[in-house]
Amino acid sequence: METQAPNNGEFARSTSIDEKLERQKEIDDWLPITSSRNAKWWYSAFHNVTAMVGAGVLGLPYAMSELGWGPGVAILVLSWVITLYTLWQMVEMHEMVPGRRFDRYHELGQYAFGEKLGLYIVVPQQLIVEIGVNIVYMVTGGKSLQKFHDTVCPSCKNIKLTYFIMIFASVHFVLSHLPNFNSIAGVSLAAAVMSLSYSTIAWAASVEKGVQPDVDYSYVAKSTAGKVFNFFSALGEVAFAYAGHNVVLEIQATIPSTPEKPSKGPMWKGVVVAYIVVALCYFPVTLIGYWMFGNSVKDNILISLNKPSWLIATANMFVVIHVIGSYQIYAMPVFDMIETVLVKKLNFKPTRTLRFITRNIYVALTMFIAITFPFFSGLLSFFGGFAFAPTSYFLPCIIWLTIYKPKRFGLSWWTNWICIVFGLCLMILSPIGGLRTIIIQAKTSSFTRKLSPTLTGNRMLQYANKRDV
Repeated sequence: METQAPNNGEFARSTSIDEKLERQKEIDDWLPITSSRNAKWWYSAFHNVTAMVGAGVLGLPYAMSELGWGPGVAILVLSWVITLYTLWQMVEMHEMVPGRRFDRYHELGQYAFGEKLGLYIVVPQQLIVEIGVNIVYMVTGGKSLQKFHDTVCPSCKNIKLTYFIMIFASVHFVLSHLPNFNSIAGVSLAAAVMSLSYSTIAWAASVEKGVQPDVDYSYVAKSTAGKVFNFFSALGEVAFAYAGHNVVLEIQATIPSTPEKPSKGPMWKGVVVAYIVVALCYFPVTLIGYWMFGNSVKDNILISLNKPSWLIATANMFVVIHVIGSYQIYAMPVFDMIETVLVKKLNFKPTRTLRFITRNIYVALTMFIAITFPFFSGLLSFFGGFAFAPTSYFLPCIIWLTIYKPKRFGLSWWTNWICIVFGLCLMILSPIGGLRTIIIQAKTSSFTRKLSPTLTGNRMLQYANKRDV
């Protein structure tokens, strides 16, 4: 009898541990990031293209007009190189601890900075990016649908932007119930193809239109202050174009991994292909668009083109399809965070009903904010600087220095510190330009006009009134 009790206690503890492990596995098999690990390398390619190449690429020629030829080309190339390097770092760090995978950005941050501090550093920035992009894409999708409608049927009755945003949101009330990353692979592939398609239409149609007779490559702003602040704001627009790092670990989590064949091999292969596509989208659109139109280029290159109408209508529909996929790519990590808190912290049962309710609420919330604040993209240059630049440009470098501790003044040490300094400049300067844009917008339009859906009906990705200064 004296030896039986400890055995019973050990058996009970063993049973309790087994039950916890079984529950943990059940939850992991249900959560969207960890439920499926059978993705191929090409899944990584088109997921990253969809995440990276947003409709913001159509605004890069406008950013170029605020930066000028020399600084514009330098910042565009530097951003491409630096973000490719930091993306490589994240791919490498995904499985740097044997037997463990950092499936989420905040898990990597927690390993580097501690359980609580890692959460406080990473999660707010990641959520600003992901929720912010989802709201902007609600507006962008609605405006692109409106532009398509107005182009195809110019004599039809005008329909408010609000209704087009609601039409766009209705798609996500369906697609958001796809359980995980792999289940949206088809949507993501279509979005990646569309991004390359409308980018090609943008630069090819610009070439067809030719260099404008009155083209001018000087800055629009005449005052030194105007030039400087527009320059700062343009930095934010470029930083917005490289926001894919916020979902890269979550994408890599879907790829199978063994000690012999770790996931970083196929993941990096997909990233390289994705970055080649990114270059094929960004550089021709930016350089050709600015070359053809100079400082008269609109903040959406498609608006500068106008004709032929069928081509512009097609390009706008391509934008709609692309932002549908992009919305889902950025929403999936948010769904994972929400569902993790509900199931692990609040002990809700992992059911379809829970997923149905939470995801519908999220889509409805982003739709409501997009309808209420359709000038949100103007605020993004301000708020985005605090989150887009850190998570893409220098937070991976800080984590790398913290964990690997490379030799001081060595190549790795210098490379990471150069990226950190560049990223810090973006984080500090771009919100200054964005804040000035918001002040100008506030001066020239009343609050009620800001709330009006017609305010943003004329322009996609609008940074209001920057050209007036």
